[in-house]
Amino acid sequence: MNNLHYNPDVLSCLANLSNDEVFTPPQLANQMLDMLPQELFRSPDTKFLDPCTKSGVFLREIAKRLIEGLADKIPDLQARIDHIMHHQLYGIAITRLTSMMSRRSLYCSKSASGKYSISQFDDEAGNIRYRDIKHSWVQGKCKYCGASQEVYDRGDDLESHAYEFIHTDNPNTLYNNMTFDVIIGNPPYQLSDGGNAASAIPLYHMFVEQAKKLQPRYLCMIIPARWYAGGRGLDSFRTNMLSDSRISHLTDFADSSECFPGVNIAGGVCYFLWDKDYSGNCTICNVSKGEYVTVKRALSEFPVFVRSNLAINIIREIQTVDTQTISELVYPSNPFGFRTYIRGEEKPFTGSTKLLTSEGVGYVRRTDITKSLEAIDTFNVIMTRAMSGGNKPGSDGKYQIVPSTMRVMEKNEICAETYICIGSFKHRVKAENLQKYLSTIFARFLMLQAMSSIIIIKMRSNSSPFKTSRNLGRTRNSMRSTA
Repeated sequence: MNNLHYNPDVLSCLANLSNDEVFTPPQLANQMLDMLPQELFRSPDTKFLDPCTKSGVFLREIAKRLIEGLADKIPDLQARIDHIMHHQLYGIAITRLTSMMSRRSLYCSKSASGKYSISQFDDEAGNIRYRDIKHSWVQGKCKYCGASQEVYDRGDDLESHAYEFIHTDNPNTLYNNMTFDVIIGNPPYQLSDGGNAASAIPLYHMFVEQAKKLQPRYLCMIIPARWYAGGRGLDSFRTNMLSDSRISHLTDFADSSECFPGVNIAGGVCYFLWDKDYSGNCTICNVSKGEYVTVKRALSEFPVFVRSNLAINIIREIQTVDTQTISELVYPSNPFGFRTYIRGEEKPFTGSTKLLTSEGVGYVRRTDITKSLEAIDTFNVIMTRAMSGGNKPGSDGKYQIVPSTMRVMEKNEICAETYICIGSFKHRVKAENLQKYLSTIFARFLMLQAMSSIIIIKMRSNSSPFKTSRNLGRTRNSMRSTA
């Protein structure tokens, strides 16, 4: 065999095992560590915390840098290792299993007090703790993370997924008010809420917010990019992040597999550096197919984060034109008051109205329509609210998939929450012209800039990049030239 001496890093292999827990590859961990001032690794006083350790990769890679960086200050290798392990590196595991994995990565033994540990502690946990925390139920939900009591109030033989770091009002008590210079990690992303199918609540933002309470000098985490423009319960988090001038760097991956090989996270992922002493614009780096595009700009320029650096100048130019925005035409979500699971009757009946759903066509009573009554007898342009493929490149590898369906509804037709109603018109020609405009590459390119997940959201009209002519009766070519 030609690969007799091949010795892969076990943590690189582990990172590719499962989509359930997204483990961080060592290469990615080092890219994040490279953002930090490297003098941190040459100081015997720097303290690091991973509050959501899984494989222990961050702590291990930090240890490598400290062992090299402190060689002059602590020449004896064992004394250096003991100082680093006992006084500089700390972790909070998310499960009992990951606590053992993390100790194995850092101490070379699942027990820090065992004979094989490279640095001896008085107890088996060392500085990597795990506590079997229980959820705090209030009216069927955990008051800290929002977990469903019906789903997670279970026996001790199953994981509770009550993560210690976010199940406390004051994280300073976890380490007796210890001050950490760097908090770094890859937090759990979401938790099932007991709803239909893949319904889940995000968790990652709670780790970010809790870490900020500890007031570290630097905070660096890798999280889903859905917070840019959408995400359930993330409005205040998004507002805080976009307005926080202490975020000095943000690296964005629209395709999560470039960051986590073989893992598809809808909307991609990003990692950021929060610097307590920094104030200014953010250095934003887009990574796509191995190419890097970096621009320094304000995160707060738009009400949602426009991730593409290449799109920024185009959007800025569009905003100088004084024309109507499409956001002014768009109806709120669930335009006619019918949730996605409503199907209606199978066959039409006297006085019925046609209902378009994700499963096809149904029929409802006109008196059951509770919203947008003025739009029932008009021509409405609709598109699917969720994108097919999860904001991923199409089969040609070039263009992103945006909406999977777009059409003009006839009079006396309405739609369920599956669709967004883009505009309502008395004349069919205007509706058709809007549909044609939205089908252009240019319009879809702009639409994509306001998306960070599989769900399309509505931007505020005074900041939307979508412009169109005030006269929607123009021809298709005329609308293209206006765009």
